[in-house]
Amino acid sequence: MTFDLPWHLYLMAAIYILAGFNHFRNPRIYLKIIPPYLPNPKLLNNVAGIAEVLLGICLCIPMFSKAAAWGLIALLFVVFPANLYMFTNKKAGMGLPKIVLFLRLPLQIALMVWAYYYTL
Repeated sequence: MTFDLPWHLYLMAAIYILAGFNHFRNPRIYLKIIPPYLPNPKLLNNVAGIAEVLLGICLCIPMFSKAAAWGLIALLFVVFPANLYMFTNKKAGMGLPKIVLFLRLPLQIALMVWAYYYTL
């Protein structure tokens, strides 16, 4: 088995793996941004963390990299409400400037486009 994938795919994988582990290292950060209308925030945080780690690892395996990229697109879509909640709720925004919170919204789209690149 060869791992002839571009370096930027490995960069993306590392970002998601580290972010996924951070869900367990600093869960309070993520629990704050889960909108209150969603049930069981602890479970949702854990599922998101596990998904990020597994999808990041799968990005590095050529046989699974396309499916993992699609999985990341889906995950980014599913967690978008958390970014919107951060923007609209002062407490969830964790004191970050409004412009930073606003820029996180199109960043999600940019991350989806980046992942889409690996589905082709």
